[in-house]
Order: sequence, then structure tokens, then C-alpha cells
Amino acid sequence: MRFNKTIYSLLILSTVLLLGRVSAQDVNLDPGADVTSSYIWRGMQVNSSPNIQPAISLSLSNFSFGFWGSYSLTNKNSFDDDYATSREIDTWISYTHELNNGMEITALVTDYFFPNAGVKFGNFNNYDDPDGPGGHIIEAGLSLTLPESIPLTVSGYYNAYNDAGNCVYFQVDYSTSVSDVPVDVFAGATTGSEDNPVYYGADSFSVINLGLSVSKEIEITDEFSLPVNSSLIFNPKAEALYMVFGFSL
Repeated sequence: MRFNKTIYSLLILSTVLLLGRVSAQDVNLDPGADVTSSYIWRGMQVNSSPNIQPAISLSLSNFSFGFWGSYSLTNKNSFDDDYATSREIDTWISYTHELNNGMEITALVTDYFFPNAGVKFGNFNNYDDPDGPGGHIIEAGLSLTLPESIPLTVSGYYNAYNDAGNCVYFQVDYSTSVSDVPVDVFAGATTGSEDNPVYYGADSFSVINLGLSVSKEIEITDEFSLPVNSSLIFNPKAEALYMVFGFSL
């Protein structure tokens, strides 16, 4: 498989052309941003500084497409001496299908890119390229959301491109509430990889992401409320415990 910048450009172009063929009422365009005290992803500390995480998404029928970024407020990371993980820009596209029994299936493809990693955006080399790996990792994902009577979501993700280990991660989320405050309880694991154990910090099957996230809206004015959330995250494999606070704009 060879993924290159031509395919990426065609994806962007097709999205623009699609927007040109539909009315404004058919498309939902949503900008936003999160601010978080540190960037923890799937039980892994990407960087330890506060981050601003902007996002742009648009949806048409069952399709969604968007960009998501994370920008550390400082280049000083606890483990990343070259600050490669202090900037991130992801591109994603998804399709959701609702079944007759109330369940939903979502297919998702995500392109991960780190601008500070020293690789140009247009470099889509695979990990085994003689000129060195490119700056993108392509991940395929699938999630199943059960009916409201069973508030569970099961998801799995597979690195399909530019990862020698083709690392796999899967997670189960349970949504509930306590005193009308939404609570999400989650458990995530990886199959691990001997070829790329650094990616999830494991070379064999390991539970790496246990925790809960609590969210609520704080009323600022009669017309504006600020969504805030706090998460407690434990990585049993790394024996690491994190607490993260964030809010959305």
C-alpha cells in the first residue's frame, strides 16, 4: 500500500467540490476548540503542558470530515527532548450508519501528523522506505454504539500505514450520570507490538487506559454556558496516574 500526497489532495478537493454542489442548509460546519491542562491520549502522555486543541468539522448526511489539532503552550515536554509532540494536526473522515434496532456503526479514517517532528507535510513515505519514514500515520477505526437502553460504545483502531507494528487499540465506554452530571467510564487496551512497542508502550497485550470523565456546563450568562470536564486516567501497564481538566469553546 502506498499513500501519497496526491490521494490526500484529492480527498480535500473532493470535499470542496461536494460542498459546492449542495445547499448551505444541507451542510453543518462546526468550528471549536478545547483547552486542556495536559494532553493524555489513550492512557499515554503525549505532552505534559497545557494544550489548545482547535477543531473544524463539517457533516453532510451520514458523512463527516474535519481537522483536529493540538498546540502545547510550551515546548518543554517531560520525555520528548526534540518537542516532536508539542504540535499535532489530524485529518479525519467518517461514515455513520444507524441500524433499525437503534445501534450505530461508525467507520473512521484518521491521518496523524506532527509538524514539529522534522518531516515535511508532503512526505507520505512508508516506514520501510529507503529514504526514511514520512510524517503521517494512517489509522482505520470502527465503533459500535448500542441502543440507549444499553449505553455502551465499543471501538477498535488499527494503524494501517507507516507503522511497522500495525498497532491495535480498542476501548469500551459506558455512559451514565450521577445527580444529573454526565459520567463516562472507559477501559482501553492494546494488543502490543514487538516491532513498535514505543507506540502504545507495550510489546504484548496490555490494559493501558482506565478511568472516568465527568462533565457539566457552568452557566456564565443567560445565553452562554461553559462546558467543563475533569478526567481521572490510570495506565496499569505504565503504572501512571493522571488527572486532567479542560473546557470547550
